[in-house]
Amino acid sequence: MAATSRSVIAIGGPVVPSSSDPTLPSLTPDSTAAFINREVSWLSFARRVLALAEDPAQPLLERVKFAGIMGMIYDEFAMKRLGGLFRRVRRDPPRRGPDGLTPAEELAACRAELRAQQETVAGVVEKQLRPALRDLGAPIVDVGDLEPAQRDDLARYFVDCVEPILTPLAADAAHPFPFISNLGLNLGVLVTEPGRRKHRFVRIKVPANRPRWVPLRDDAGWVPIEQVIADNLGVLFPRASRLECHFFRITRGAKDDPWTDQIVDEDADLTPGAIIGMVTAELTARKYAGVVRLEVSAGMPAELRDWLAAQLNTDPADVLAIPGMLALGDLMRLPVPGHADQRDPPHEPVTHPRLRHPDHHDPSAIFDEIRRGDLLVHLPYHSFETSILRFLRSAAADPSVLAIKLTIYRTSRRSPIIEVLKEAARSGKQVAVLVEITARFDEAPNIGWGRELEQAGAHVAYGVERVKTHVKLALVVREEADGLRRYVHVGTGNYHEGTARLYEDLGLLTADPDLAAHAAAVFNELTAGIPAPTPGKLLVAPHDLRERFTELIRREARHARAGRPSGIRAKMNQLQDPQMIRELYGAGLAGVPIVLNVRGLCCLRAGVPGLSPTIRVFSVVGRFLEHSRIYRFENGGTPEFYIGSADLMTRNLSRRMEVVAPVGDPVVKAELEEVLRTYEQDNCSAWDMRPDGEYVRRHPDGTEACRSAQQVFIERCAATAGSPV
Repeated sequence: MAATSRSVIAIGGPVVPSSSDPTLPSLTPDSTAAFINREVSWLSFARRVLALAEDPAQPLLERVKFAGIMGMIYDEFAMKRLGGLFRRVRRDPPRRGPDGLTPAEELAACRAELRAQQETVAGVVEKQLRPALRDLGAPIVDVGDLEPAQRDDLARYFVDCVEPILTPLAADAAHPFPFISNLGLNLGVLVTEPGRRKHRFVRIKVPANRPRWVPLRDDAGWVPIEQVIADNLGVLFPRASRLECHFFRITRGAKDDPWTDQIVDEDADLTPGAIIGMVTAELTARKYAGVVRLEVSAGMPAELRDWLAAQLNTDPADVLAIPGMLALGDLMRLPVPGHADQRDPPHEPVTHPRLRHPDHHDPSAIFDEIRRGDLLVHLPYHSFETSILRFLRSAAADPSVLAIKLTIYRTSRRSPIIEVLKEAARSGKQVAVLVEITARFDEAPNIGWGRELEQAGAHVAYGVERVKTHVKLALVVREEADGLRRYVHVGTGNYHEGTARLYEDLGLLTADPDLAAHAAAVFNELTAGIPAPTPGKLLVAPHDLRERFTELIRREARHARAGRPSGIRAKMNQLQDPQMIRELYGAGLAGVPIVLNVRGLCCLRAGVPGLSPTIRVFSVVGRFLEHSRIYRFENGGTPEFYIGSADLMTRNLSRRMEVVAPVGDPVVKAELEEVLRTYEQDNCSAWDMRPDGEYVRRHPDGTEACRSAQQVFIERCAATAGSPV
């Protein structure tokens, strides 16, 4: 086993003493201390990502990227999770969760941790990354540190390119306080005019259609645009005798999901037009949702900060004074050219060995290959374009293909998949697409995709009543010499060529007739409301996925009690469902060895004597976002594998349409076995959970080299680049 670092990530929540503590309380699967709070655990994951921004061993520009990712993570947490906690506090304040916390206690813990983390990342940016960028010759320069000639250049840029599109909005007796949009960056300007003792407040929104990072001449670095505006306020207020400027931004809570938060009337009109109208109304409401976080520059006077909070109806506990720049997510777009030595080595996905045919332009070739045996695609190591996208393009081009069916949860702005489906529909093929228009923050583009597909002649369904469709499924029907044959892709990630280069995911291409027949039945439920048969080859939520996973876990417990080989090894994004956690605790107490690779939040406590002595939890955090789901059950020595779209979350098991597929092909089983083993052997990007919920990063001991799972996968795929199977 790899040695571990002494740096430990620990954040608030119910405390479980170390396993070496003789006073360790006796916990049962029903004890509140047996569960880690969901929101606190999610922020623990954020801490693990933050560690990459802090890590001096990381290339500098990767650290800058991770600091930007942290800004985006905190924005999303505030919108989704803080917004949800505010609603729970209002709706049911005394109700306690499985971890024993009330919504108000959760909110207090999250506020404190979010504040601490944002202060930490701000300190990393100001004290470590900006000085390092300066030494690299690519500085982010404060306007006050510029030479006079440089300030003159920026003044001309302001007058020519920025000032014409600004709209100062006053807040005084004649002007109500202006509407402040979500996540926009703003200047709060106090304007004092000659002969007046009292100042006026004027808000100026930083235009989002101008670059955040304004370049200096001769590649001397960049100046944040808000500082350029602040340095030229005299152009906007030529009569002012005094100008004082501070920066701020707000976060509005995401409104309720009409499906998963169960706010839809049982008798509501759920026709496609009504669903689109409902989602469109929700988008409008989100724009005006309540403020859950107010970020201000650290130098803003307390009096102005309190006045802003009052105008925005914001609790003082949700006001964060940030030392340094606001809106750190924009660091993701800092345009530093060159410096390859300060970045991760470039990664170019390779074509799967079985798809490197000399006749790859023949649309029938990929179907011939799938008939030879199931095929496992591992993104982003295998190319999305030459595997999944090729599968769909071939289906559109192949005259033997009669029908294509697909689910769309998220896809890219200029999605080639949408174009492929439109082309197939126009050519006379039957095209059916389930477009999930309640996919949070992708509602508007998904409505647009649905309308485009309908205009091209495709059959479009806009979701299933009262559940969100999270299925990742594609079905192709082809006419062959021996009759009609179905081909299926079951994935763990979205049909999105952009995230396919950034997210780790798995996809199974198969022509298994039983699995394909059940996939066809699932599509009939998605498009027509005809319930898919259960049980079937696929495990389908919300129908029988929970029950079948429960039985698989209990079967392992029976094997363990009987002395037969037993074990559960799984990889997932999140683990939260209390019932499934209790089942895992029960299996562990029966002697089942359980290894869980959980990238994000995990509410289960691992390694607690008397509760989870045989359960180990670890998390892998690296350059790619771990996103695949794999479930392996030892089954008395005849292991079974499953992959699919579902985590062990209540929402996945009970409030979403999900599909998990069994893997029958022995070659694919062996590949999945190796994937799980590679993660377990990671000794530098994996973090182990301790019984008290702390995470400790693994480091190689003195006798072994660094073994990052993601790098191992890159090297393995690169080694096969020239060797078709």
